[in-house]
Amino acid sequence: MTTMTTAVSIGKKPDPVTLTSGASAKVADLLAQEEGAETLALRVAVKPGGCSGYSYEMFFDSEVAEDDIIREFGTVRVVVDPASAELLSGATLDYSDGLQGAGFHITNPNATRTCGCGSSFS
Repeated sequence: MTTMTTAVSIGKKPDPVTLTSGASAKVADLLAQEEGAETLALRVAVKPGGCSGYSYEMFFDSEVAEDDIIREFGTVRVVVDPASAELLSGATLDYSDGLQGAGFHITNPNATRTCGCGSSFS
């Protein structure tokens, strides 16, 4: 069963992406392994490209722009730029570690079509 973690909103913009408790725990584990983790946030972005038109991008970032949307899920800060936030609005980031393979998965209600690998959408 997947449970959602509660976001703490910083600013008045809507939540572009929500992390499940599994995703939040895994990101926290990964952050703990990074040097300077206290200054890092998980940046979730959408970039043009991929076999379906757009592709997801996730990485740890120490820079936050003035117009970025910032949310906190427990100890994890998530940062999304405004253009990506529009394409991610209502999306959920989950992490699974099962027999079919471990990894992050984004469920995006705005995606009308996705590719087989799940990393690109339109």
